Formats: sequence, C-alpha cells, structure tokens
Amino acid sequence: MFDHHDLLEDLNKHLPLKDKVISAHRAIARKFNFIARIAITLYDPETRVLKTYLHSSGDDKPLENYQTLLDDAPSLKEILKNNRPRVINKLVTFDNGKQEHTQRIGRQGYAASYTLPMFHSGEFIGFLFFNSYKSDAFTEKVLSDLDVYAHLVSLMVVNELATLKVMGAALKTTSGITHLRDPETGSHLDRMSRYSRIIAQALAEKFKLDDDYIEHIFIFSPLHDIGKIAIPDSILLKPGPLDDEERTIMNTHARKGKEMIDEIISNFGLDGIDNINILKNIAEFHHEAINGSGYPEGKLSKEIPLEARIVAVAYVFDALTSRRPYKDAWSNDKSFEMLEQLACEKLDVDCVNALIENRKEVEKIQQKFNEDIYG
Repeated sequence: MFDHHDLLEDLNKHLPLKDKVISAHRAIARKFNFIARIAITLYDPETRVLKTYLHSSGDDKPLENYQTLLDDAPSLKEILKNNRPRVINKLVTFDNGKQEHTQRIGRQGYAASYTLPMFHSGEFIGFLFFNSYKSDAFTEKVLSDLDVYAHLVSLMVVNELATLKVMGAALKTTSGITHLRDPETGSHLDRMSRYSRIIAQALAEKFKLDDDYIEHIFIFSPLHDIGKIAIPDSILLKPGPLDDEERTIMNTHARKGKEMIDEIISNFGLDGIDNINILKNIAEFHHEAINGSGYPEGKLSKEIPLEARIVAVAYVFDALTSRRPYKDAWSNDKSFEMLEQLACEKLDVDCVNALIENRKEVEKIQQKFNEDIYG
C-alpha cells in the first residue's frame, strides 16, 4: 500500500530553494535524461538587468555571477515580445552570437535549450532555462510533458520570491515609519542595495559566493537600519552631535533591528525563508569595525559576517556621496580616498577595493538613482 516512492517528495520538505530545484532536476531526469541543466535568472525592472540566480548543474557553471541588460539580450527580449517560450534545438546556429552569455553557453557545449518567461501576477520576474548536450532534444512530445515540470519549478521560484516580498513588505512598512523620521530617504536604499551587489559580485570568486547568496544581499541590504524605529525622536532627529549617553542609545538600533526581524519572522510564520541569517547579520553587525571598535559586539575582522562587511562599505560610500541637511555631497574621488583611509581600520579592505575597482558600475547606479534634496 505504501510502496510507491514520490519522486518530488523533497519539495514538501523544509529545504532551500536551490536544493528543491536540484531535486526537481533529478526527478525530471528520470524521464528526460538528456536535460543537463535547469537555470533561473531574475529581472530587476528598475535597471532592466537580468541576473543569474539558481542552477542545478553542479560544477557546470557557464553563467555563474553574471548579469546583463535585457536590451543586450535580443533573443531573450524577443521571448517577452511574443510572450511565448522559445525552443532552440541546434544551438550551433548561435555560435556567432556577440553577447557574452551566448558565447559562454556555446563554450559549455550545450546543443539545445528551452526557455520560458516567468511571471507573478502578470509581472515579468525572470527566465527559466532547460539545457541539453543533445541536439533536437526538445520535441513537441517532450515539451508537452516538460511544461508541467517547468511550471512547477516556476511556481517554486514565485513562492520563494513572494515569501521574500511578504517579509520585505512587513519590514519596509516598519522601515517606512522610520524614514519618515530619519533624513536618509530618497534613493539611498536603491543605491546602497546595488552597491552591495557590486561588491558581492566582485568578491564572488575569492569567497566562493553563489548567485543565491548575492541576490539575498541585494534583497536584504536596504533593511539594515530597521532598528532605528526604536530610537526616540529627540536622539534620531537631533540636529547637533550626540552626547555619550545619546550615542549609546543610538547604537542600540543594531541589536534592536535583529530583534525586530526575529519578531516579524515569528509573527508572520516566515522562518522558512532561505538565507534569513544574511538579513539578521546585516541588521545587527553592519556597524562593526575591522579593528574591533564597532558595535554591538566589538567583533574583529573576519569575525564580522561577510554580508555585514559588504553592506558597511556600501553604507559609508553612499553616506559620503549623498547630500544631507547637515552636509554637502562628497565627490566620488574624495569618497574613494576616504574608503581607502578606512580600509583595514574600520572597513574591510577587500570590500573597499571591490567597490573602487567597479567605478563605472557605481556611476551608472548614481545616474539611475540620482540624488534629491534628502539623498
């Protein structure tokens, strides 16, 4: 009576999305053993950038830590225009493609691909790819069965992103109250989250960071200062410098932020969110310093979680280059010089160098999310 084995039983378990995608790939391969890879890219509508997110192909990583503008991927843009999936049964026809992603896929040796756009409530969120080393693999008969699995994987991704959205909405609602009282408004969070992503991507090879980790830093970094909602107006909005007692109270926002996140996770039943410790570490430790002079725990150097070190550099750089009621915006040159002075003392040198070495990307973000009167 209980002899049947559910090939997709892992999808019912409390597992990270990446593990579920890998499990789904194993189940699909039982029926279609020619499928070598399932991959997911996500779309950022603010910048029109496509970003690699998850894949199931093990050591085959032709597009790890990769992003491109949708406008620079004409074949993918055509999928959206037609609102239909795309089948390529002979990828050799794309050998002369000029785009880097096309060339990387070609060098990997994939011979056929099936690509579907993913939507959530009518909003385009990214692409789902199936790749095969076998040409002419995706026949109509195969596709009629594969579509069921494709939509299953797509729904898993949508569910994960929807859960993150609930978490983000809960925190941003609270954070929104904070920013009604805090001068750091405007495009500050848009810039900072993307600076954080630049740094994480630049460090990916050295620290073996996968796209899943990088994407969660991007998603969670805007929530770094949520704990400020617990700080009294008399301190948060004080026009002059804080005294020692006030500074002590202000510094509690880091620990209070982590506590608020724990409470929201509990109240909304969101403990299943992947990489939730990334969010907690960012909120609690983004004011730690490499030399141990930071707060709340005075952690030293590598004791500070990498995600907190990344966000600290993004935070300081944006603070320096933003205009505030009490200061003018610094130039990028002057701000980069200050980051170099703070490296190895307050800030992580790898994170500082990663941002400085990607100046062109930084400037693109500044142009897209430019300064208003409040930053």
